[in-house]
Amino acid sequence: MKKYFYLVLLCLTACIDPYEVEVEQGPQYLTIDGTITSQAQVHRVRLTRGDTYGSIFQGLIRPVTGATVIVRDDLGNVTFLGENLVDRGYYDTPSNFAAIVGRKYTLQIQLVEGKVYTSLPELVTPAPPIKNLSYQSKRIPVEGEVNDASGVQLIVDIDDPADQNNFYYFRNSEATYVLETRPDLYTTPPPERSPAPKDCCTTCFQTEIVGNQSYFLTSDDNFNGLSTKLVAGFIPDNGRRFVNTYRIDLRQLNVSQEAFRFLRLVKQQSEISGSVFDPPPASIRGNMISLDDPEEVVLGFFIAAGESQKRVYIKNSQLDFVQNRAIIPDDCRVVPGARLSLPFDWRPNE
Repeated sequence: MKKYFYLVLLCLTACIDPYEVEVEQGPQYLTIDGTITSQAQVHRVRLTRGDTYGSIFQGLIRPVTGATVIVRDDLGNVTFLGENLVDRGYYDTPSNFAAIVGRKYTLQIQLVEGKVYTSLPELVTPAPPIKNLSYQSKRIPVEGEVNDASGVQLIVDIDDPADQNNFYYFRNSEATYVLETRPDLYTTPPPERSPAPKDCCTTCFQTEIVGNQSYFLTSDDNFNGLSTKLVAGFIPDNGRRFVNTYRIDLRQLNVSQEAFRFLRLVKQQSEISGSVFDPPPASIRGNMISLDDPEEVVLGFFIAAGESQKRVYIKNSQLDFVQNRAIIPDDCRVVPGARLSLPFDWRPNE
């Protein structure tokens, strides 16, 4: 009888079909990320749509192409942004474009299907100059790891103006550093794997843009009209950046109060730790609206700000702690973005 019982039980379990759950596709919100400043350079606006949820749960981000994008000031001057054919979804200003302090700017977008979006006006306020830009090593304990993570913390000295309320937002610009490799350790590809030292080259110059791992922003509520020091950035140490000399330009943006509130909410949500005490994530509305449907959810923010910059050379000899050197057993020229030529404005001893 036991044999028959197990046979019936086996047949019952073998006939169970898997139940597939189909979740309705979520809305694909238009997301707009754009910043213009008083610094003459190429300014970018990025247009994307993201899958918020659905039966596949892939969180795909799709570039929005073919749009007409313009920036208009309060005097009626219009600047067209050209679509970047390499970085799809990005729209660039002319290279000499600079927002004028005291003017208000509006971003306007028309998609290929005819929908029109606009931002609320953003006033450009002057950014106080960075009096000094210094740096220091920072070690970060990693749970479960013997060795600490580390990097370099950027610190600014500014004299905050007393006649206006300032909202500071710091961003990293392009960086260049001395890249050192070991071509003498080069080996032939598998399966041979035999030593084949190369004669050149051990030293190149590597260019990169390292985004901050967090949002560095603050208001002058506690130091209005005073001189102060602020932590303005962090560059992680990957074992290559700080072997020799690292150069970076720090951008200081004086954003509007509305932009500051938006960035602060994004910072808070991005730093959610995953505990039961965290607030639930939510879509953060910015200053973009649809002229066709005011109820449509449009994500992102258009920022217009005054900007000041400061350059610093970070030298290995001035750091208290660096990671073990990452060995690249090859010619330094094979590393993407590396070049032999010295940058024309490379002046680490000034």
